[in-house]
Amino acid sequence: MPPISILRRGLRLVLLFAAIFIGLPIAAGGAWFYAQGWPTGWRQADWSSAGIAPDPRTDREAIVQVYSARTGRWKGMFAAHSWIVVKPRDADRLARYDVVGWGQPVRRDGWDPDARWYGNVPRIERELRGAEAERLIPEIEAAIARYPYSNRGDYKVWPGPNSNTFTAWVARQVPALGLEMPAIAIGKDYLGDGWNVAPTPSGTGWQASWSGLFGATIAGREGLELNVLGATIGLDWEDLGIKLPSLGTVSAKSVGALIGAPAPGP
Repeated sequence: MPPISILRRGLRLVLLFAAIFIGLPIAAGGAWFYAQGWPTGWRQADWSSAGIAPDPRTDREAIVQVYSARTGRWKGMFAAHSWIVVKPRDADRLARYDVVGWGQPVRRDGWDPDARWYGNVPRIERELRGAEAERLIPEIEAAIARYPYSNRGDYKVWPGPNSNTFTAWVARQVPALGLEMPAIAIGKDYLGDGWNVAPTPSGTGWQASWSGLFGATIAGREGLELNVLGATIGLDWEDLGIKLPSLGTVSAKSVGALIGAPAPGP
């Protein structure tokens, strides 16, 4: 077969792959999210507590939580925002750490620990309690203090470093946290400019990335991922699902939760 024919066939396969695994999921996820509507501006959005965080007045044990929620306006069709919450044993309040795109990037207690993000209800991605949480809190706070993109102007919404870069970076410094970042957490794969290799946030594998735009991941918790322009396509063998742009992880468990059916397995 002539080389030009091989190139054309290869290009057609790449375009077909992109249409099926990038274009269709973005179209479906974008249409669903658009149909829900969103606030017209920052001031009109709901930033109140979602009522899912523990009450430190009655819950006295040490707690570590990682939250995520769809981000604001049209960006929510593609991406989530993530943050970290910690509470030492017997502390009277939970401390929340985010990275934002204005002013000083790293913020503490800018919102309630479980506040809606631009009106979107958050979910808990990871939670540790008791002695394990107590042991990890000093490591987490030390990692937050040395986050390398903490100066004004460091934040970049795409491909990073952004809020998800922050959460993933802290998790890599504290692998015992065992965090698997959401598939739609764009920026989680930003490891710096150029080619870089690093452990995954869960600490169960490795990933390589070029400036957060292209790369690959293989790990026990994250599964197999391809990073294409910041979006994730992959196989999640832990949850028996697939990871798609805009839609996130689609598994029997997530579909069952969506339709109200009991999830298979324990």
